[in-house]
Amino acid sequence: MKKQVNPKELDVLLRAAEVACAENGARLTQRRRQVLSELMQSSSPLSAYEVLDLCNRSTTSTMPPMSVYRILDFLEQQQLVHKLSSSSKYVACAHIACDHKHFQKTHFLLCDGCSSVEEVDATEEASEALEQMAKTVGFKLTTQQFELSGICTACQDSAGEGL
Repeated sequence: MKKQVNPKELDVLLRAAEVACAENGARLTQRRRQVLSELMQSSSPLSAYEVLDLCNRSTTSTMPPMSVYRILDFLEQQQLVHKLSSSSKYVACAHIACDHKHFQKTHFLLCDGCSSVEEVDATEEASEALEQMAKTVGFKLTTQQFELSGICTACQDSAGEGL
């Protein structure tokens, strides 16, 4: 399902992604741009095969599955997309065009109703509290990407209308 992203906003985000890649000594090729664009326009997380299907629908030259996986890995390394570990699906980073530094301690709010995803940054205090909680039981965190399930405002509002 496509998200309502106006063409001007999409162009700004893709240009910011090109700049970010260039700053890292990498290139946002046409196919990488196409994959990122599909993720930016999606209203919910996409699997690699869903991305592949969308890309192949919009072009005459088909992209092989391995290419999509390599492109998604590249985009993840460039911090332009995130992989949700709970579903092995991908979302475009919400901070591509932001002026601030991208945080490594990102949390995702996953809506059980519409499957939308909201990316939120954890505070340093919250991250330290989670690390300390894990340490108390002898557990060492390897990532602080948390995926929290719930109901978004739009779904809450629509559920309230049905009452």
